[in-house]
Amino acid sequence: MGVEPVPDEPAAVADCDGERALVIADYHAGIERGLRRQGVELSSDAGARRERLLALLDRTDPDRLVVLGDLAHAIGDPEGAEREELTALLDAVAVPVTLVKGNHDGDLEPFLDEFDGVTVTPSHGTRIGPVGFVHGHTWPSPDVLRADVLCVGHEHPVVRMEDEVGGTRVERAWLRGGLDPEPFEAFHDLGLDVRGDMVVFPAFNDRSGGTWVNVEGQEFLSPFLPDGLAGGEAYLLDGTRLGDYRRV
Repeated sequence: MGVEPVPDEPAAVADCDGERALVIADYHAGIERGLRRQGVELSSDAGARRERLLALLDRTDPDRLVVLGDLAHAIGDPEGAEREELTALLDAVAVPVTLVKGNHDGDLEPFLDEFDGVTVTPSHGTRIGPVGFVHGHTWPSPDVLRADVLCVGHEHPVVRMEDEVGGTRVERAWLRGGLDPEPFEAFHDLGLDVRGDMVVFPAFNDRSGGTWVNVEGQEFLSPFLPDGLAGGEAYLLDGTRLGDYRRV
């Protein structure tokens, strides 16, 4: 597929025509500040988040870090603890960073201009060789859709699992399947030669919640999901294959 999850991590390595990219989605720096405004008091996990990502970079030794949107949490110019978290993170990352603009990244460009090696793509996504990248809150461009595999964030997929005695737990999950061209052709009002695959990434931030993809009545966030995903299967972070995500 060209995009392989890192075992036990919400991250994957993508082969982009000879360039290795570590790909993550939905970092949501400064999320605790946002939750505090909603009345949820949590101590900051900024240092641990950064160290997890830096350890992944060391482990996978990529040429580039690709963030599938929502690097930041607040919508607007980052302030206070969020700005401090982003600064510490970007100062520590030693490879070029590509941020695929997400719905929480609206006014990040002036701030990111302070850092060398950081590129921000349009919200309709980008391609690096055979791999397409999009956050998922807007429709991918036709060029991005023609990639061999499309990497998507935004959805934060999770599965709700119940044991034989009624106990439940919720775990982050990957969704993988084919790309169904029909909804994309209808949106773009043109025929598209798309035959690739789609990978929907779990959120890197474990405090950001998510879409319960196997619970009836739950609506997806992305305008092209679930219709754009054909034969979607769910996988846990440890690689466990759960099969059709709707029947987990």
